[in-house]
Amino acid sequence: MNVIDLSWWQLSLAAGLVLALAVCTHVARLKLSRSLIVAALRTAIQLTLVGLVLETLFAVGTLLWVGLLALAMLLFAGQQVAARQKYRLLGGWSFAVGTLSMLVSAFSITILSLAVLIGPTPWYQPQYSIPLLGMLLGNTMTGVALSLDRLTESMHRSRDIIENRLMLGHTWQQASLEFRRDAMRAGLMPTINSMAAAGIVFLPGMMTGQILSGTSPTIAVKYQILILFAIASGTGFGTFLAVALASRQLFDKRERLRTDRLIKNV
Repeated sequence: MNVIDLSWWQLSLAAGLVLALAVCTHVARLKLSRSLIVAALRTAIQLTLVGLVLETLFAVGTLLWVGLLALAMLLFAGQQVAARQKYRLLGGWSFAVGTLSMLVSAFSITILSLAVLIGPTPWYQPQYSIPLLGMLLGNTMTGVALSLDRLTESMHRSRDIIENRLMLGHTWQQASLEFRRDAMRAGLMPTINSMAAAGIVFLPGMMTGQILSGTSPTIAVKYQILILFAIASGTGFGTFLAVALASRQLFDKRERLRTDRLIKNV
């Protein structure tokens, strides 16, 4: 089955729909039209550049270039995690916590999936490694960002409650337990909802892409199940690690709550 190519004028018609939506948001005074247009432009430019980079990378296919691209993806994801929080940790700790959490979770699960489960030759073959890592990083980034945002905002807002518990003799783990649990739930809930609705409410992106490219639906389903399980594991472990590291940074060695280590994003 041949894939139907899309011309630039067809993509322009799709862009027209986004512009129409931007006009509607401007008329409704939602103050979202500028953000919508900027996001659409970024999408078009970033994906076009990524397409050119991937074509070159697929032709070269060396571990060095795959690793460099993976590192760039990780660092950008870490920056996005820090930028999406209402309150971030001082001294670049939000970036460090987010990046380390995604490195440990998304990268390890990607390597495990490639080397053990899928088994391309070589195991880092860009056709498999880059899309898989991208899906895991994107979803893990969202989970980590949501959990850290919930953690820092709730602990900043409820610092009186936490300090009262500490004065009553609770350890910092006991005093912050409910806030850490809520943060982890916030990070995991989008992934759980996505898994629960997959195949009934919507067809996941990778499965849809494979079917459109002519892949057998049975094969596409197997890959999609693998991807969803990998995403759930990566998001879960990344969220747990991010909440654990960030919450520890909010207490000093004497187990005092240090909300002065938080700064509001502007």
